[in-house]
Amino acid sequence: MTVNIDNLIITTPVAKSSSNPVALELTGAQALASLPQVISRLADGAVRMNAPTKGAASKSTHRTRCEWKEAVYWTLASAGRHVNHQRMVLERVNSAQKVVIAQMHVKDDDSPAIKVFWNKGKITLGFRQDFNQVTPTSSTVLADVPLGMPFDITIEVTATGAATVSAACTGRTGSSGMLKMAASWSGRTFNFHGGVYNQVDFSDSTPPTDASTCVISQLDLFHRQVDTFI
Repeated sequence: MTVNIDNLIITTPVAKSSSNPVALELTGAQALASLPQVISRLADGAVRMNAPTKGAASKSTHRTRCEWKEAVYWTLASAGRHVNHQRMVLERVNSAQKVVIAQMHVKDDDSPAIKVFWNKGKITLGFRQDFNQVTPTSSTVLADVPLGMPFDITIEVTATGAATVSAACTGRTGSSGMLKMAASWSGRTFNFHGGVYNQVDFSDSTPPTDASTCVISQLDLFHRQVDTFI
């Protein structure tokens, strides 16, 4: 299956220019055409995304990413059901063995409603029930997800803010259970993210070989007027 990222926005670990160290963002089509060392199309239609730990970062952080995101923000009420599903494999991860693989981000805020990690072989998540919640609630969705093994990760949320994060690997499944978003999220706008986002700060001593790399073989993003989960 060919993974279509042409109209998504890719945040890369490449600087905007020699004088501007902030991470370059461009469309998937542009990234595939111009940055093969960061993102490339494989023969089977899958997409490989590579994020060296030392590189260009967004804003003031020292954490790099090669991450897709939806180009258009949406409200919970705009559809009955919002879904972000990736089938992927992590080929390698950074020295901290922790990388963000999926997010439900909120516009004009640095703290996502939902952030999903691969963390030392486990799929874990951070969930902010309230918009003003400083520390997310953490939980494990699925253990024993090794490098080099394909897995599925899905974020689903309804118009009423009932969210679920689920994962599957080698015939095993796990779920967060129902995550109920509080009324404080009402009126906020969101977009889905995915790929690899290193959870380790780079420094001058970071080895150039340290990196996280994933291959996405299936990507489903939709917002439908249906209020029940499959």
